[in-house]
Amino acid sequence: MPFDKTPAIVKNRRHETDTGSSHVQVGVITERINYLTDHFRQHAKDHHGRRGLLKLVGRRRRLLDYLKRTDVDGYRKLIADLGLRY
Repeated sequence: MPFDKTPAIVKNRRHETDTGSSHVQVGVITERINYLTDHFRQHAKDHHGRRGLLKLVGRRRRLLDYLKRTDVDGYRKLIADLGLRY
């Protein structure tokens, strides 16, 4: 499997056993989006895969909206760590 989500989980977890919080989910989805973006640079005609990428972008957007509503400081720190929102 070319995509390994373990480093993204370890990097974004809030405590030692955290594997599913919103922060971790956004981190894993961001890593996957970056991986797929590189994939589409080589495989421009993979339109079915591109649909999956767009679904991931929408899921990340919804999770970030939730974080912004519930934990503004955590949201700001997460987008700074992931390099989103220039």
